[in-house]
Amino acid sequence: MLSQTTAAKKARTLAEALPYIKRFFDKTIVIKYGGNAMTDEHLKECFAQDVVLLKLVGMNPVVVHGGGPQINEMLDKLGKKGEFIQGMRVTDAETMDVVEMVLGGQVNKEIVNLINRHGGKAVGLTGQDGNFIHAQKLLMEDMNDPSKMIDIGQVGEITAIDPSIINFLDKGDFIPVVAPIGVGVDGETYNINADVVAGKLAEILGAEKLILLTNTPGVLDKSGELLTGLTPKQIDDLVADGTLSGGMLPKISSALDAARSGVKAVHIIDGRVEHALLLEVLTDEGVGTLIKAK
Repeated sequence: MLSQTTAAKKARTLAEALPYIKRFFDKTIVIKYGGNAMTDEHLKECFAQDVVLLKLVGMNPVVVHGGGPQINEMLDKLGKKGEFIQGMRVTDAETMDVVEMVLGGQVNKEIVNLINRHGGKAVGLTGQDGNFIHAQKLLMEDMNDPSKMIDIGQVGEITAIDPSIINFLDKGDFIPVVAPIGVGVDGETYNINADVVAGKLAEILGAEKLILLTNTPGVLDKSGELLTGLTPKQIDDLVADGTLSGGMLPKISSALDAARSGVKAVHIIDGRVEHALLLEVLTDEGVGTLIKAK
């Protein structure tokens, strides 16, 4: 039996969600799923529940996932040492086979099953399905000699996305779960950064929101305080003065591209918080950094 105080608090929380449910009804929300939320068993259950609830109240969630730790674990089992150049995984043909097996198979299917167990209708995809993520080889500029480009194997950059398969699934009340694997004109597969895929997909779909789950509270200033309500100009300034660096840069780059390309709001949130997704979408407080389009 709930106490009156507890019952009133729950009622206020539900009432608080109502304007957000109305505002985001039939809107697309692209979610980059990664970090602790993808490895901690309890947080995985919370994430799946959140995605299903957003779908049931009329929103159109699209999940894009990574899987770096799982790829590393499989490479270790196979006795293959991972190699990185300037923070990017060198992906030869053998490594790409592992990437496809882990991302397109193991990780993707686990997420699909998790969402389905909680009452959703999830469908797993890679960019090869319906040929919907077109990619080409990514050549990296040599930091020591900018006149040289480095070939790191089957690592790709997106050239185009055909959203028709995602739109088709949305209309059928399915939840797309996308592994970040693209395909080239010759049929060669490419491993693509999941943050980049999520950002580009949000742009192409005209998403209302792009939400990136991380292992940090969000974007922090130099004293460790959380920043929110940031504009692209303010983000540029934070990068220029060194406040933002390291692993946050790819996320920030994807977030900025999405914001500048018409995605109305981009959120970088703490995936270590239970039900972080619901807190960000359906409550006044949120749990991370909001980057506004303007």
